[in-house]
This record gives sequence, structure tokens and C-alpha cells, in this order.
Amino acid sequence: MSTTHFSAPAAVTLLLLAATSSATASTYGPELQGFTYPHPIESFNFSSQGQTLKMAYMDVAPKGKPNGQTAVLLHGKNFCAATWDQTITALSDAGYRVVAPDQIGFCASSKPEHYQYTFQQLAGNTAALLQHIGITRSVIIGHSTGGMLATRYALMYPQAVSRLVLVNPIGLEDWKALGVPYRTVDQWYERELKLNADSVRSYEKSTYYVNRWKPEYERWVDMLAGLNQGPGHKLVAWNSALIYDMIFTQPVIYEFPQLKVPVTLMIGDADTTAIGSDIAPPEVKAKLGHYAVLGKQVIKLIPQGQLVEFPGLGHAPQMEEPAAFHKELLKALVQ
Repeated sequence: MSTTHFSAPAAVTLLLLAATSSATASTYGPELQGFTYPHPIESFNFSSQGQTLKMAYMDVAPKGKPNGQTAVLLHGKNFCAATWDQTITALSDAGYRVVAPDQIGFCASSKPEHYQYTFQQLAGNTAALLQHIGITRSVIIGHSTGGMLATRYALMYPQAVSRLVLVNPIGLEDWKALGVPYRTVDQWYERELKLNADSVRSYEKSTYYVNRWKPEYERWVDMLAGLNQGPGHKLVAWNSALIYDMIFTQPVIYEFPQLKVPVTLMIGDADTTAIGSDIAPPEVKAKLGHYAVLGKQVIKLIPQGQLVEFPGLGHAPQMEEPAAFHKELLKALVQ
């Protein structure tokens, strides 16, 4: 066993930081007011389920020689369109128009008091946005929960998808079928009300980043914790609870064989993300979230599938090793 020793001043500093980290965290409005996005945010206002909603998005023109293609980036549950910052730059530099929306219930978009969340509904919202800004066909790139949504979008609108890219998508296994207990929406809500910077950092470090942490990840902890502890925290937590219920109860794994578009599955194989694993019995938890196995299993289900693995990387390879990730992404998009 190794022991790390700190000098007295260093130890005091660490204790002070630990004691004040939650108290000094930023707070943002219910639509992430106060948080700075890497590109201007635009709004798509539309009617859905009897109410007018606002879908925030970034629409970034190509910086390199335009190639006539559009890439649509779909974020994960604990992410936002802003977390695609480096991917937006890489794609724009390569000549792509890049559209990165925040889905309803997330980040800078509306948080309705009542909404029936389904991946079909979010896919329909995304299709309406793309129609609104004149995009009829695009590359769809989905990360984490965004991978589940991207899969649903490609199943519903295959003619509108030139290629589907799934980056460490969750839902490569059916957690409830494997024995993970069901949480009610009320139970998710109580859980989400307790979210703070320390809990976000601890969860992401252990589950997403293989117990490796980089200073640049703090911005995204601040974003998520600040949204969840801001003036709209109860509405944010309620929408989060509804979204978790959607994720848990609406698996897409059974429909991978029905995909009719070329698919690139990009996997950081040290990822251990599995919804509900924190309350699963030990014998069930031990079976969950093995991405090194899941990637190889799932690619066999996809008719036009290609697997790209990043050994030793976790849930967000585009953020952990952006240069290596974007090299492989751009290569996949021209095949």
C-alpha cells in the first residue's frame, strides 16, 4: 500500500478547499443563465404537448473549406451542447457545419413542469429544429444518453442520416432486464435534489474518467452543479428525474439490428457507466457497465457497423484525449 504525504500548508489548503467547494460553487438560472457557451446560442421556439417550449442550440459555420455536410451533436445526460466544444472546433475546421442542441429538459433549454419524455419525442423535437434551420440530411453524433437518442433518431428518420456515430452510448445493455431495481420518478427526484459539485465530481471521476481527473473537467462540474443548485433547482431536479425514468425504461438495444444507416461505434473501453448500478445487488452490479465487452457484443448486432475502441479511456474519450478521438472521428466520417 502506498501513502501520499502532504506538508502541513498543503494539507490545510486541501481541507479548506474541500470544506468550501460546495459553498463557493457557481449558481445558474434554470436555463443555465450566467453560464458561457463557446458559441452564440440561438433559440427554436415550438409547440409540444400543449405548451410553447424553447430549444437552445449552437449553429456553427465551417471554418475550413466547406464540404457541404452538417454534423449534429447530441449531448449526454450529465452533459450539455457546450461540452462538445472541442468536437465543434474539430468538425468546423474540417469543413462541417455543426449544430449542437440542448434537448428539452436540459441545460439552456426549457424545463417544463409537465412533459412526457420519450426518445421518440426528443427525436421529433430534433427533427423539427433541423427542418426549421433548413437541414434535410446530416451526420448524427450522439454521446452517452445522446447515443440512445441518436439511435432512435436514425430509426425514425433513416433518410435524414448519412452516418450515425455513437460515442460511449449508454443503453448497450438493458439494466432492468439484468436485475437493476426500478426507481420511481419521486425517488429520482429526491436523489437529484441532493446533487452538488462534490457528488458530481466524485461520480464522474470514478465512473467516467477511470479515477483520473483533469483541471479542465471542473468547468463541467460547475456547469452541472450550478444548474442544479440555482434558483430553479426544484424544476431542474424534476425534469432530471423524468429523464432518468425515460433512460431506464426505454432501451434501444433491441432495435440495433433494424438500423439502416452506416454506424460507427466509438468506445472508451474503461467506461463503467450503468444507470441504477448504485442500488443494484452486488451480484447484478458486477455484471454491468463493462464497455470493453459491450462494444464488441453490440457491433455484431448492427448491420453496417464499425467499432473503434480507445483502450484505457472512459466515458468521454472526446474530452479525455480529444486529439486522438477527433482523428478517428474524422477518419470514420469519410469512409
